[in-house]
Amino acid sequence: MDATAAPSSLRTASPGAGSAGGAPGIRLEGVSKVYPDGTVGVAELDLTFAAGELSVLVGPSGCGKTTTMKMVNRIIEPTTGRILLGGEDVTRVDADRLRRRIGYVIQSVGLFPHQTVRTNIATVPRLLGWDRREIRDRVEELLTLVGLDPAVHGDRYPAQLSGGQRQRAGVARALAADPGVLLMDEPFSAVDPVVRERLQSEFLRLQETVRKTIVFVTHDIEEAVRLGDRIAVMSTGGHVEQFAPPAELLGRPANETVADFVGADRGLKRLAVTPIDPADLEHPPVVGVGDGLAEAGAALDRAGAGRAVVLDVGGRPAGWLPADRASGSGTVASAVVRDDAAVPLQASLRTALATILQSDAGWVPVLDGDRHLGVLTPAALHAALRRSVHEGAR
Repeated sequence: MDATAAPSSLRTASPGAGSAGGAPGIRLEGVSKVYPDGTVGVAELDLTFAAGELSVLVGPSGCGKTTTMKMVNRIIEPTTGRILLGGEDVTRVDADRLRRRIGYVIQSVGLFPHQTVRTNIATVPRLLGWDRREIRDRVEELLTLVGLDPAVHGDRYPAQLSGGQRQRAGVARALAADPGVLLMDEPFSAVDPVVRERLQSEFLRLQETVRKTIVFVTHDIEEAVRLGDRIAVMSTGGHVEQFAPPAELLGRPANETVADFVGADRGLKRLAVTPIDPADLEHPPVVGVGDGLAEAGAALDRAGAGRAVVLDVGGRPAGWLPADRASGSGTVASAVVRDDAAVPLQASLRTALATILQSDAGWVPVLDGDRHLGVLTPAALHAALRRSVHEGAR
């Protein structure tokens, strides 16, 4: 099909368009899917997926989350309602051309096994009539962006890649024509937990760069909380029970259905979406590994503290110094309890708690770059979480 014949509103842009501010929002107005036997796959939905945000559809099997997503690019045709993409009703346009402006990533990846990774990624730009140089440059750019070395992986076939590498290649292919919208159907569920967590981290980094409007389907509430800007919890019959940011969903479930789905441990899940607040940090004395023990002991006495944070010559945490070791003629280096555990200020309370539990210190130093800001204790972490819950309830 000749891409040049497409209406301007449906023509996929050349490389560089559609990122950040160019991503359109998606609006579902009274959208439903009823099958010929009368089965309701999706009830009448009114949802807005904001431009540049990652919206997650989550719920039990058979609740209509995948059906809802597939109606956006009309792999499944809606029975009623309108679907607006950047203000345009896509139920009234050519479905094939619509799909070429929407990236699509599925659980099984869907790479063509007889084509190299480069050729797979180039599929949609080639259909759209891009010239060879544009396609080559775009493929090289995307391979690098998703963490695949073009020289190593570009000419391999899908069977020669690991599961995680195939998933990265699938994301690259979905992004090839630089669509403003990306649909993802349980894309990371087929890989092992370690690779899955790594892919999730890489995808969050990627979204910070490309800022697409993403509709992401998963059955895993932990994945939804980690990735989503907003989460729609769906129930049997295709109903949306609540559509809210992760912190609000966990702190104030709309009803028992949502509360049951997010789980009784939603307080722990909330740790993953609660940032560290510098106001919650404690400030015990700080000494350097090269300081004298007598000097360190005097600092502990003045502060009335039982121990001090020890920093190495570069200013990073090296452990702690108990008061009963802070005496004599040696240096702090000879008496320090070694522990270099630390978290960045940008980390979540969940990361901080995990680090505390793996350390003997009973606290975790918090860094802004390489600058030591203070320590987060279990008591301060608990207080921060409860404050976050109460603020969410208000």
